[in-house]
Amino acid sequence: MKNQKGLVLVFALLVLLSITILGVSSVSSSLLQTKMASSLERKSVAFDAAEAAIAGVVFESEDETVLSDPAITDPLSEARQGLVLNMAVDEMSCFDNNRIRRDVTANGMTMTTQHTIAAQFSDQGNVNSWSQTAFVREQACRGSSNVISGSNIKCHVFVVRGCGQSQGSSYAVANTLTAAVFAPATN
Repeated sequence: MKNQKGLVLVFALLVLLSITILGVSSVSSSLLQTKMASSLERKSVAFDAAEAAIAGVVFESEDETVLSDPAITDPLSEARQGLVLNMAVDEMSCFDNNRIRRDVTANGMTMTTQHTIAAQFSDQGNVNSWSQTAFVREQACRGSSNVISGSNIKCHVFVVRGCGQSQGSSYAVANTLTAAVFAPATN
């Protein structure tokens, strides 16, 4: 009988050990899932910031007051005057200092304004939002009517890269828009 009491004690310790291991693995798995969800949320907010940056360029480029005021320029007009982006050779990075930059803040977009002041896009997770705009080429407009193709109008092609970066992150989430704008030919 004394041998059986010792065997029950060993069996009870093995059951407690297995329950402890199961509990520790459950807590570890839960912590890992929480980290993954948090990372996914930060990337999602950064992507929203990148999308807002692209929308900001479109917004500012369509602002009638900006377009009619010779003292301020829209990002597409500035990019047209800047360095040409050769898509076969050049890369366009969110951290490129040679491109036209616009920032989107938590205050949103304001008419009659160049959005060049960097500030937080979102206080939730401290996210920055900005765009880089570059001129690519001037080309004949495809799919347009004969009236346009016979005139002195060309399509000016631009690349707009929207960027969003969470605080503490070494990378930026980016999205790209290619836009063609009717404009007078330069030749």
